[in-house]
Amino acid sequence: MNNNQTLPGSLGLPVIGETLSFVSNPYHFVNQRYRKYGPIFKTNLIGRPTVVMVGPKAIEFVLSSHIEHFSWREGWPGTFKRLLGHSLFVQDGQEHRRNRRLIMPALHGPALANYLDVMNNITTSYLKKWEDKKEFTWFYEFKQLTFDIASQLLLGTNPGEECTRQSKLFTTLTNGLFSINPLPIPFTKFGKAIAARNQIIEDVRQVIQQRQQNPSKDAISLLLAAKDEDGNSLSSTELIDQAILLLFAGHETTTSMLTWLCVELARHPEILQRAREEQLKLATKGDLNLEQLGQMPYLEQVLYEVERLHPPVGGGFRGVVKEFEFNGFYVPAGWQLLYSIAATHRLEEIYPEPERFDPERFSPQRQEHKQYPFSLIGFGGGPRVCIGVAFAKMEIKIVAAHLLRSYDWEILPNQSLETVRLPTNHPKDGLRVRFQPR
Repeated sequence: MNNNQTLPGSLGLPVIGETLSFVSNPYHFVNQRYRKYGPIFKTNLIGRPTVVMVGPKAIEFVLSSHIEHFSWREGWPGTFKRLLGHSLFVQDGQEHRRNRRLIMPALHGPALANYLDVMNNITTSYLKKWEDKKEFTWFYEFKQLTFDIASQLLLGTNPGEECTRQSKLFTTLTNGLFSINPLPIPFTKFGKAIAARNQIIEDVRQVIQQRQQNPSKDAISLLLAAKDEDGNSLSSTELIDQAILLLFAGHETTTSMLTWLCVELARHPEILQRAREEQLKLATKGDLNLEQLGQMPYLEQVLYEVERLHPPVGGGFRGVVKEFEFNGFYVPAGWQLLYSIAATHRLEEIYPEPERFDPERFSPQRQEHKQYPFSLIGFGGGPRVCIGVAFAKMEIKIVAAHLLRSYDWEILPNQSLETVRLPTNHPKDGLRVRFQPR
């Protein structure tokens, strides 16, 4: 008898499995089954037998202690590999470690400090624009803002029409990631996404050629100069794929977190007030700078709670490349694995009253996420934690600090703020607000 028959769960219909109910509401799908079966169960997604794992112990198993049993490349649907290219996202083992080391300096330390002024200036120009507009849908505005920041810092793109055009191409690319029917026919979502990717490749190739002749302070120039221990640098094909990944990851997740931050602050005036007081106190010491960004403990608690309740990405896929056993259940090689961030973040045994927005969870007194490692994993965890986490957090703090110091906003009536989880987490109607200086 095959051991894996003891794995609870259902494989659903032939071929399609349980894909449709998963795609319509991934969190609900996982949560319902977690309550029935516990932290490990089987299903069938996108034509593959899939094991789903939930909870800090399961996540630590996948992201850290048994990482060699799992492959990124074998886990993500084919659409991701086609649209995000052969980037860090789908690399494993030695290749991934080498490229991660090469890319790391462009997103940390001194490079990050150099990015502050650009982030600040772009944010200020958007705030002026929003003052004039007075009413707008914030999700789309944040998408433009974060894309402007990502493309100027990573590629050195000039603001204005060029950024707007590229941002639209990325939206088209993102919409193709979860195509159920990934045929590259021109009029399908996936076909349009492939065309957008080809256009982006062309844009990035031109930038690389310019930087080879005239290096500047953007991340592409740093990546061009980076060498591994054998003295080799990234090839231009590698550079293009990594740049596309950084642009994609560098604005999608940040947009999601900023939008939900503004929703929750508008819903909780007392939390808004406390976060604002912290900022106004800092503002008396002068303009926003690197030092001030490290002196915002309450804002950090609020951002942790946004990450917990509204993680930009609901989970991650892996391919099982080496059979394993967890909690007495056997899983064979060749299966797909899905670990759920959204369900783990709402476990009552870690976060009491999990549906409640409560930044106090992360106060020095409570530290709910410290009871078990891998309880807060919005940016992943273990050796492959998100490479851009410092970049994203710095950007979010800069935008939040400006908003709290100088602006008021209210949520306009007659809209749905229901959570839509794919392709990245956002409120259904995108958050329409009335915005004004204080």
